[in-house]
Amino acid sequence: MFFVQPLFAKLVLPQIGGAPAVWTTAMLFFQVVLIVGYIYAHVLTKWIPLRWQLVTHLALWAAALTYLPLSISDGWSYDASSSTALQTLKLFALGVGLPFAVLSANAPLLQAWYSRSGGPSADDPYFLYSASNVGSLLALLAFPLLADPLLGASATSKIWSVGFVIFGGLMATSGLIALRGSNSDLAPIAIEFASSTPKLKQIAKWIVIAFVPSSLMLSFTTKASTDLGSIPLIWVVPLATYLLSFIFAFAKLKRLSAKSLHIPMILALATGVVLLSNKIGHHSGPIVFLLYVPVLFVIALYAHRLLYEMRPPAEQLTVFYIALSVGGAFGGLFNSILAPLAFAQEVEAQLTLFLASGLLLIGKGAVTPRNLAIGLIVSYPILLLYGMIDGVDLIGDGPLRAVVATAMLLAALILFRNQPARIVTIIAALMLPVLWPEKDSLLQDRSFFGTHRVYSEAGLRIYQNGTTLHGLQLETKFGEKPTPKSYFYPNGPIAQVITSDFGRDADSIGIIGLGVGALSCYKLPSQEWAFFEIDAMVDQVARDPSLFTYISECAPNSPTHLGDARIVLAQTDYTFDVLVLDAYSSDAIPLHLTTEEAVRMYMDRLVDDGILVFHITNRYYDLVDPLARIAGKLGLHTASQFHQIEPDSNELGAHESHVMIASQDQSKIDSFVEGGKWQAVVSDGGEPWTDDKANLLSALKLLKDKQHTN
Repeated sequence: MFFVQPLFAKLVLPQIGGAPAVWTTAMLFFQVVLIVGYIYAHVLTKWIPLRWQLVTHLALWAAALTYLPLSISDGWSYDASSSTALQTLKLFALGVGLPFAVLSANAPLLQAWYSRSGGPSADDPYFLYSASNVGSLLALLAFPLLADPLLGASATSKIWSVGFVIFGGLMATSGLIALRGSNSDLAPIAIEFASSTPKLKQIAKWIVIAFVPSSLMLSFTTKASTDLGSIPLIWVVPLATYLLSFIFAFAKLKRLSAKSLHIPMILALATGVVLLSNKIGHHSGPIVFLLYVPVLFVIALYAHRLLYEMRPPAEQLTVFYIALSVGGAFGGLFNSILAPLAFAQEVEAQLTLFLASGLLLIGKGAVTPRNLAIGLIVSYPILLLYGMIDGVDLIGDGPLRAVVATAMLLAALILFRNQPARIVTIIAALMLPVLWPEKDSLLQDRSFFGTHRVYSEAGLRIYQNGTTLHGLQLETKFGEKPTPKSYFYPNGPIAQVITSDFGRDADSIGIIGLGVGALSCYKLPSQEWAFFEIDAMVDQVARDPSLFTYISECAPNSPTHLGDARIVLAQTDYTFDVLVLDAYSSDAIPLHLTTEEAVRMYMDRLVDDGILVFHITNRYYDLVDPLARIAGKLGLHTASQFHQIEPDSNELGAHESHVMIASQDQSKIDSFVEGGKWQAVVSDGGEPWTDDKANLLSALKLLKDKQHTN
């Protein structure tokens, strides 16, 4: 089940695009189907005799075989006029809906069967949930590290299909073992245990507890991505930590209990407060990210062990797992959909940490006005020292201040270890100020694509999207035609192409990735320009003259086509002389924009002697070799330039950049190489990336540097 989610997403990505709305819709689909599968298992075990449970489930498995191998219908095509969300849901439902539903029902169903098998620990089969999460963890690591880079999506789909067939045989065997061990194979569980249905209050408690680690895992993933950038596979670490907590929490470990985790839980909460406070969080790095891992693990382990200790009798385990899946889905819904709509900043981690502290209240601790007052009084000097509210500067603004604040926080939490209401109050007081916007921001908002912030610094107007610089402008140039800055300043490689003789003679120029619209100020009156941007908020910022004036001064009538560039561009009838792809300069690489099929489509949108420009400046990836291999396969000629800024150039706001150009016309590339700044690039003969198979890890700078060293 954990294997098929990224597998099918990889299969459909080129057809429906890589917008976050697509990903969140896909995750919503899987979470909803998981709940449906758990409900199906509950109905099956509660009202259907065991023998017919096996027959019914095998019948659904047999029906699911018609979906194999997993693929997209040949007649399917994206309709830009229809809802992307609805199309995504339909695509996933028709492509993988029934197989995933059969798999999702398996964890509670097999545990229910085992409880009636007469086997060891049949009266308490929850340890099998620990085993299933071991499988989930193996699949989580195997797909991105082994299957995807070595086999590709199509071959992996075929192997998965074989596994699904084998799974049916093993499932039938398990059902027969349960039948053989059952004393009453004709009796459904509802007849035997009709009086032991959990109360709604208990079910609600399970849902809330399951929500906390799910939301915290997603929050820490977002937080780490924002602080460090989208380091390859960074999402694997929090998710693997989350799964590990399930493995340990549901294993039969006698010495492990929520009570034994009480002090580690308090220490984890204290560490989380320090990491997420406004001041300290501004200086995050790899070491800070590593500290998130034990914080997440301890809190998730505490929550999941609480759930384990609150587990109902075996006959009601299906209700229990429905509640867990609903809680996990609410965590995904809150982080992916609700929080971006409700908050202008990424505050999910802080809010969820506050909820996590509330887990200490379960079963103990009175919430009284006195406890709340004491918590607030103790939190005030800590807030002052962390600089989270205006107050008297007691000991200066330096490391000592943070150390003293942290020591006070830790001492207070340990002192109040038996007064959880006070702990919750202190953490709330320290976390909630993050809801206040930063004072120096001209704009602070967020979309499905992350946070957006515009601010002024040293005479520059700066637009930041997460940790990625989206553009800047000299504030002294407001009111007149501005000069492009950052990667696009006049001496940079992209400007060299657009202002070359060929660029100035061009009739039509396309830009994928708008930023603040700096390139638009190279537009000539005789030229037609078009922009392609996935995030509507980026377009709003670029076209707001109170924030940036590139577009309003230089290209106010040039259209912006919103949506995933590959999908939107394929549905237009443009023919460009120059097409600039400025979609690779952020930390995360949109892989579906970097494949042979994608480049072939770009070339279809160029005139015969047109130039394709790839802006490939990136902290983690070097895309020269992958793009050169694609160019070699398609018969294109290529060159690249790594442009550095001279220390004494006095170019305010200029940034170094890495750019690659490609064209069917060799003379166009030669004209740039002869100038001395560009170097011709030839394919090394390696396998080009395709929609089916692309090893993103092979482009990691760290790995490539190591290979060169060896």
